[in-house]
Amino acid sequence: MKNIQAFLSICFILLTLTLSSCEVIGDIFKAGMWTAVVLIAVVVFFIMWLLRKIRGPRR
Repeated sequence: MKNIQAFLSICFILLTLTLSSCEVIGDIFKAGMWTAVVLIAVVVFFIMWLLRKIRGPRR
């Protein structure tokens, strides 16, 4: 489990350093509004899932 957390942390840092948020949002909206809505929803759900995995089960 610790190897996965280290890998995900490194990936997150690399994405943060290499992608400008304005570029990403601009490209998404060029693809279309519905594409943007779907991609934003997928990213939000992925982040929520990732946080739940990291925090562990609730008691």
